[in-house]
Amino acid sequence: MNNTKYTYYYFLGIGGIGMSALARYFNFKGAQVVGYDRTPSELTHKLESEGIAITYNHQIECIPKQVIENKEKTLVVYTPAIPNDMPQFVHLQSLGYTCVKRAYVLGLICKNQHGIAISGTHGKTSVTTFTSHILYNSSKGCNAFLGGISKNFKSNYVFHPTSTNVVIEADEYDRSFHSLYPSTALVTSMDADHLDIYGSHTAILDSFKQFFSQIQPGGTFIYKKNLDVSESLPMLQEKNIQCYSYSINDIRADFYARVITRKHNAYSIDLVTPFGEISNIIFQLPGKVNIENMIAASAIALCNGVQPNELVQALFTLQGVERRLDIRVSNSKVLYIDDYAHHPEELKACITSLKELYSTAKITGIFQPHLYSRTRDFAKEFGQSLSLLDELLLLDIYAARELPIEGVTSQLIFDAVTIPNKRIVSKHELLQYIEHNVPEVLVTMGAGDIDRFVKPLEDLLKRITQ
Repeated sequence: MNNTKYTYYYFLGIGGIGMSALARYFNFKGAQVVGYDRTPSELTHKLESEGIAITYNHQIECIPKQVIENKEKTLVVYTPAIPNDMPQFVHLQSLGYTCVKRAYVLGLICKNQHGIAISGTHGKTSVTTFTSHILYNSSKGCNAFLGGISKNFKSNYVFHPTSTNVVIEADEYDRSFHSLYPSTALVTSMDADHLDIYGSHTAILDSFKQFFSQIQPGGTFIYKKNLDVSESLPMLQEKNIQCYSYSINDIRADFYARVITRKHNAYSIDLVTPFGEISNIIFQLPGKVNIENMIAASAIALCNGVQPNELVQALFTLQGVERRLDIRVSNSKVLYIDDYAHHPEELKACITSLKELYSTAKITGIFQPHLYSRTRDFAKEFGQSLSLLDELLLLDIYAARELPIEGVTSQLIFDAVTIPNKRIVSKHELLQYIEHNVPEVLVTMGAGDIDRFVKPLEDLLKRITQ
């Protein structure tokens, strides 16, 4: 596929975080971009304000006119979340339109640039965003495709007019990251997830090994110290690939924090690296999980030529990512934080960070399970992680791309939670419950449409506590 031959780009599932970043890229390049999504959202409204027309009806007659009239000049880009029997998708395929997955297009864009790919079953969005901020604010610069909204850039797409560096969030779902051949790759975690796609944890590990094998000769591989990547290292070293490990405080790692001191609402960190120690890094995002992600991003940046003084300056101005330990309300009566956590390990990391930061406060969590299959596969583990809360409000499962599975409901998780202060609540009663039971620390967690409640909860808590 030669993407220079296309004038029109039709995105099926344009409201997805990865799809919207690609749509912004082509829109920025001056192409004619249109899209479909199932429901309007804050993100689709933002895309529309940027000049991208979006339809919310999947019927064939709602395919945009310019797509119908320009078959040979139109590329249809689709997300794996689109059902195979979606009417527009089926119709366009039957007419012979070129239809490709998002990951394939991303691979083509990155093919002739200096690719920096961040992978992992969790943590990759934060590391990708942190890395992009550091590189962009250094002499190296970068373009970036992010899996979340950067608070600094206020976008999930970053453009630099001269840099050939491109930072990519490498998604393991549906083996999408196999379309990438980066110069630098980092992996944060390789936990069991997406078992509806992979079937087993072993298959996931094999998929990551394939991704690592695609690093360019002479490139760089960075991995979290506790991961078993020993099978991949000899193969990588034969290709003259530099291999480094990172950790928050494991002195056996190549990159780690020797000193972490909390000062008011920030941390002062001394970072040990293979290139020398960097002292007194001021880092203003909450939680040790963010410090660990910062170390990972710093390792990528330093391995790609960012100077220590540039790193320190960039980290001081880093604002983080929306929906990643994202503080929405903070006053003398209530603290409200929103997080994208939707896997048991992510929930554990999120809740543990909050308990460390606010050890004397009662922490109330609202969690929306994402996918029937993930709920079925990890109900016990979800229960263990959510039992770290003081109070749990559990919503119904967000189905996303799946049909219901018989016998799989939020009750499976609810029964596995051991704390007594727990309840299943419906969406329509959620705000009323919070209004009459104002928490000390509230955290919303999930990857479904729980994000639709963030602004209403923020507005409610501000109104009743100020």
